[in-house]
Amino acid sequence: MNVTPVPLGHIPTLQATRRGASTWCVKHGDEVLSWGELSRRANRRAHALTARGVGRNDLVILSLPNSAALYELTFAIWKLGAVPSVVSWRLPLQEFRAILEVARPKAVIVSDPAIAAAVDALPVDFGLAEGRDDELDSVVGDHWKAMTSGGSTGRPKVIVDHAPGEVDLDTEVMLMPRDGTILNPGPCYHNAPFTMTHNALFRGSAVVGMAKFDPEEALRLIDENRIGWVNFVPTMMNRIWRLPQEVRRRYDISCLQAVWHMAAPMPAWLKEHWIDWLGPEKIWEMYGGTERQGLTIINGVEWLQHRGSVGLPVACDIRILDENGQELTHGEVGEIFLRPHSGAGSTYHYLGATPKAVGDGFETIGDFGSVDADGYLYLADRRTDLILSGGANIYPAEVEGALLEHPGVEAAVVIGLPDEDMGAVTHAIVRRDPASDPVTPEALLAFLSERLVRYKLPRSIEFTEEVLRDDAGKVRRGQLREARIARGRMEAV
Repeated sequence: MNVTPVPLGHIPTLQATRRGASTWCVKHGDEVLSWGELSRRANRRAHALTARGVGRNDLVILSLPNSAALYELTFAIWKLGAVPSVVSWRLPLQEFRAILEVARPKAVIVSDPAIAAAVDALPVDFGLAEGRDDELDSVVGDHWKAMTSGGSTGRPKVIVDHAPGEVDLDTEVMLMPRDGTILNPGPCYHNAPFTMTHNALFRGSAVVGMAKFDPEEALRLIDENRIGWVNFVPTMMNRIWRLPQEVRRRYDISCLQAVWHMAAPMPAWLKEHWIDWLGPEKIWEMYGGTERQGLTIINGVEWLQHRGSVGLPVACDIRILDENGQELTHGEVGEIFLRPHSGAGSTYHYLGATPKAVGDGFETIGDFGSVDADGYLYLADRRTDLILSGGANIYPAEVEGALLEHPGVEAAVVIGLPDEDMGAVTHAIVRRDPASDPVTPEALLAFLSERLVRYKLPRSIEFTEEVLRDDAGKVRRGQLREARIARGRMEAV
């Protein structure tokens, strides 16, 4: 048994020795990378980054899609004790520059040639030609990752993790297999896909990645590669469930031992379908932020007894506070505040932002929820997404979950629009399911009226062809709201 933490930069060489240099470890379509190739390419890139002046605790921005290159670069960065920060390769130039202003990285590597030219970044193949194969002694940095957040609400922030660049290989992580195979359907510029795929590699497991999520392709990859572990977001699970039954039955996914979901609220009806399909013992949910102030976990067996919950706290304390900072009682909805058992400020620090904290070190990431008498947490929504209409609180996630239950709806986002009388009114933006007969607003309202109290019904419904959520299930609700408000002003002129 290994008792000494291993530097993250040494993992490819260690696993090439353990598992065999020719054994594959990362696969994206036809692109397959072996442990030996990962080790060699990470060394070459690390030598080249050293020549560029990158060293311990320096931040390196990576802007590229899921690919072998991403993992070659992260391990190269860790070899130097530096800190990888993966951002979306789809960011417009203005947002990308805003991140650079906050992060002040030592190096930037970008897949988009136009962005690369505009910010004087390095190309994705940087280091493969100019580097050297010889092994570098790995340095352990103070921070193993730095993810970005907040681009949809203004100035971005960088969340610098306080875990060092080393790993205890004996530590179990979320039922993840050792020397197994996991599927990554989400983009690594989001925290969960980044964290989970690298934790799999640390423990000798292989990663099958998807450059873009497709529901049937996900099932095919699970079957073909005998995947044992996967992390989805609810949007993905909804799209898989909506496949025709004969399509789902085409693939053998009995190999799955753990299906995790996180990143967004899961409609109860959808979770019940997955529990019925795979069994409650295989369905797991985690709630928590990139900041790691705290998290909750629940499996399907527990969930059936605490329907709608995201679980019990793990290594943290939870408080639910009202807008005046007063603690609420069981079942009352307020803002969720978390404090890790390791102490306030022990898990992260921000670049470009200040934590929202109250006394005794409790912090919030802006989510609303409640706790029951047994200590189980239930999510409502984010403070910024809450719709206050005529004095009543309307949580978009609840309305969206009801909309998605309709077979004619592929995706839905609910926002609040200004109203002189009510303060705000609920507006639903709906993307129809192309495989179903076109649903009408009247049919949707009739459907919703059987599931929601009257004041929660959308005042208006808009049909769109635009993509409402990204591959990680995230929605830029503020942008959608501002676009509708601006359009309303134009129409009023």
